[in-house]
Amino acid sequence: MARKCVVTGRQTRSGNQRSHAMNSNKRNWKANVQKVRIMVDGKPKKVYVSARALKSGKVERV
Repeated sequence: MARKCVVTGRQTRSGNQRSHAMNSNKRNWKANVQKVRIMVDGKPKKVYVSARALKSGKVERV
């Protein structure tokens, strides 16, 4: 359940890392997810929220 934003749903993405010679290796891009206290159903709760959601104001800290 970790590494997933409860607001936007952003999570780890996978793909290929390409070298200059176009050799490929599988790799993961991890979402910038922070553990913060927000109001969930009227109660403060610690959840994982992406940095983008925090910066854009979609979530307010408690």
